[in-house]
Amino acid sequence: MLQKAAALFLVCASMALCVSCGPTTSRFLYAAIPTSDQIVAFREDPNSGILTQLAVSPITAGPSVESIVIHPSSKFLYAANAGEGDVSLFTISASGALTESTSRTSVGADPTVLAMDPAGAYLYVANTGSNSVSVLAIDPSHGTLSAVAQVSGPTAPLGITPINMQVAPSGAFLYITGAGQPGYVEVFSLSSGVLTPLSPTPLFFAGTNPYGLAISPSGSFLYTANNIDNSISEFTINTSPAGSLTQLANSPIGQQSGTSTPVALLIDKTGAFLYAANQGSPNLTGYSIDSGGGISLLTTSPFVTGAQPGAIASDPSGKYLFVGTQKSPFTIESFNLNTTSGALTSVHSYPVPQAPTSIATTF
Repeated sequence: MLQKAAALFLVCASMALCVSCGPTTSRFLYAAIPTSDQIVAFREDPNSGILTQLAVSPITAGPSVESIVIHPSSKFLYAANAGEGDVSLFTISASGALTESTSRTSVGADPTVLAMDPAGAYLYVANTGSNSVSVLAIDPSHGTLSAVAQVSGPTAPLGITPINMQVAPSGAFLYITGAGQPGYVEVFSLSSGVLTPLSPTPLFFAGTNPYGLAISPSGSFLYTANNIDNSISEFTINTSPAGSLTQLANSPIGQQSGTSTPVALLIDKTGAFLYAANQGSPNLTGYSIDSGGGISLLTTSPFVTGAQPGAIASDPSGKYLFVGTQKSPFTIESFNLNTTSGALTSVHSYPVPQAPTSIATTF
């Protein structure tokens, strides 16, 4: 009997990285791999940030699956299929496995970016090929999607070619960055999923090709990573006119030596730190954020990654950060995030089939 008890203890200890012997809530991480039409899936250990690839991974997805987002309930995952002009719905099982709905929802041409409101009521789809946004209402019970008509027709037209998109934490505004020299941030107010261009002007200048976009958890500040300018633009989100942007006096901020071509931004859960993934150098730049929204370089920055980091996400606790690299050997990399200093410490690196373009974690 003692031998059996000891053996059971050892089995439980050996499984601690994936599951516990008692009840637990599992966390999962997913990454879109467009060149192979797949989604890779991992279980995350919330105590260490270690990832374990699921036996069912990689999972077949739609053509050129470019962007993914997870519903706040952690029951549904949505994927934008740039090669087919539609969005897939996957249900997430207790084991993390994905099962795709038999039907996909058509949107505009070349859907490349997804965003969801904090309540999980609406899914916003940026269509690069048609310079428009499709809006889909989400059934809270089954996750199914239905199109929301816009003022001018099935989709909301844009004055820019969209490259990134986020909903404000309040759910009241949608911010979209547009390619060009200069680049822009286009702002819409939201009401029941209907987009209305901000008045008196919806367009605000940013740097050239602002691929990265991040909004502080408080909804007070917005940042863009300007790919060609190698800089970060800082904005205050105004209360009057509500949702409008004012660039800070010292903006944009040039990147530190040894870092180049930022393409993605992430603000930690506390709103204290900002990280930029630098496609032109194998690292992340880290900044602290002051009470006025200004950013200052962390003394420990930059943080080494694999080649061409291009996708970045945080786990729901805010203690771990995940980076997808876009040059062989392709990886998902896990980092411990010190919430006091902002310093990142590498946990481990995990191979994936091809370059990941979007990472999402369950809540």
